[in-house]
Amino acid sequence: MNKKNKQRINVVYSTNPNFHYEEASEEQATTLLPNQQKLYVSIDRKQRAGKEVTLVEGFVGSDDDLKELGKMLKSKCGVGGSAKDGEILIQGSFKQKVFDLLVAAGYSQTKQKGGN
Repeated sequence: MNKKNKQRINVVYSTNPNFHYEEASEEQATTLLPNQQKLYVSIDRKQRAGKEVTLVEGFVGSDDDLKELGKMLKSKCGVGGSAKDGEILIQGSFKQKVFDLLVAAGYSQTKQKGGN
């Protein structure tokens, strides 16, 4: 099997002589401007063995931009965390600090969720 055909696994081939295979193109998610992002900051303890994490939800954009924002927040808070699937996890309870950092970075539509 040549390299070009390896990318076509699970493809149904046609006997139609006019058939043309169209390869799926990866759509690049366009990142909204910071002032258009509707982010929500909350404290989460679910399925984390009782440990608190600060959760930032609602990011719309590319994974690279999400990871860049997560990296900035983690470095400013001096802790670890992760950024994937439109969410940023910051280890520890930094809800107010993360909220203030996001607003200072231009994310003016950021809101806090929950009572903590």
